[in-house]
Order: sequence, then C-alpha cells, then structure tokens
Amino acid sequence: MKLPRKIIDISMALDDVVVVDPPHMRPKIEMLEHGDDLDRYTKLYPGLDTDDLPGGLGASYETITLSTHNGTHVDAPLHYHPKDKNGDDMPSIDQMPLEWFMRPGIKLDFRHFDDGYVVSASDVETELARIEHVLQPFDIVLVNTSASEAYGTDLYTSSGCGMGREATLYLTKRGVRVTGTDAWGWDAPFVHTSKKWAQTKDPSIIWEGHYAGIEQPYCHMEKLHNLESLPSKGFIVTCFPCKIRGGTAGWTRAVALFD
Repeated sequence: MKLPRKIIDISMALDDVVVVDPPHMRPKIEMLEHGDDLDRYTKLYPGLDTDDLPGGLGASYETITLSTHNGTHVDAPLHYHPKDKNGDDMPSIDQMPLEWFMRPGIKLDFRHFDDGYVVSASDVETELARIEHVLQPFDIVLVNTSASEAYGTDLYTSSGCGMGREATLYLTKRGVRVTGTDAWGWDAPFVHTSKKWAQTKDPSIIWEGHYAGIEQPYCHMEKLHNLESLPSKGFIVTCFPCKIRGGTAGWTRAVALFD
C-alpha cells in the first residue's frame, strides 16, 4: 500500500489560551498534573506507597468544557436548520456519509478580499478559472481568507470574507458536499453583517451561506488553519468528524495529503 509522502496539518489546536472565539463560547481546559491524582491510586491499591511508583507520580489528563463548534470542526446540516426545502429532517453529524470526508481538495485564495466581503458565484468562477480547475462532484473546497493573518489576535472573529448564498449554491449545485474556511465562520463575520443589516433591514443577508444548505444540504469546516501553505490543487483532504449522537457539529483533525 502506497502511503502519502507529505501531510500538512490544516487544523488549529483546541486551545483556551489563544483566543479564537467570543467570550461566551471559549473552551476551558483543566490540566491535571502527574502528582494530582495519587489518592485515586491508593484507593485502587490499598496499602500502596505512592513513592514506589515511577518518580512517585501517577497519570496526567485534562478535563475540557467546550462546544462542538470550538476548534476546527465540521458543521452538519442540522446546525443551520431542522428541515430541508422538502420538509425532510436535516442529518446530524453522526449521520453523515464518511465517503464525503476523504476526497480531492482545492483551495480558493480569497485573501485579497476585505473583511466582511461576501463572496459571489462570479468570484468563485473567476478563481476556478485562475487555478484552471473544473469542479468535480465531491471535491472538498477550502477557502483561504485574510482571517489566517489574524489568528491569535482579538481581530480573528471579525476578519476574513464570507461565502454568500449564491457562492455556496454554485458549489453545491456542482456536487460539492464538503467545504471549509480558515475564518471563524463560513459566512461573513457577524459584526460586518450587523452593520449592513442596520442599513438595509434585509433578512436575506443574515447567515446566507449557512441557510443556502436548506436548498442543498452540505457540510462545511470552520476554523481551518495553515491553508496558505497549500497549493491550489493536487492534494487529498481527510476531515472525518467526531461521531456525536444528534450533534450539530463534530471536531476534526483535518489534514491535506500529497502523493
């Protein structure tokens, strides 16, 4: 069996130090050190002198409080609506077909777009022409935004462009079922959409890339990382989501594989 010669990690670490979420949804990681659980050993092994353990130490582990939308994750269709356009139930993350999540990948480089810009179908078409790629069903489409440069700063959640309804449908109507972005979300950051809403009061601009999935259910990854190190095409993406019963998302260790 031939294994890939090169693997590029395109996931960010699950972290409670580097700020990548608004305050209300940041994860908490409690680190238990090697000497913190020795009482458990003496209960398991009555009469044990813990000094007889290697270095007098036990195990270390972590307790984590987090959302399924912390860190690099895959959103299931259930995240953005309970029903599709036909009235059928949207699938949760544990119901997604695994064959969607190991496919040829392409990268759309949209780092030149301003923060808050909403990508259109013509923008996608122009970039596909630039990289000389014709979309194939089940291609995994990754979007590289300017948010990558703001990672680790307070600007991350408000940085990068977003994929609009027509851009999303352009992809899904051509058979794409998994996409991803290195921004905080698939849509334009909320702070920019909120300003537009204040001016227009147009509800169609709210979460439009997500809601496009009502017409054609799909999955997208958010908070990818290191996309600028990828070429435009010529790699395989693996991004299997964690299997969470009824989950609206699942964490993933997404990587790009090169033959």
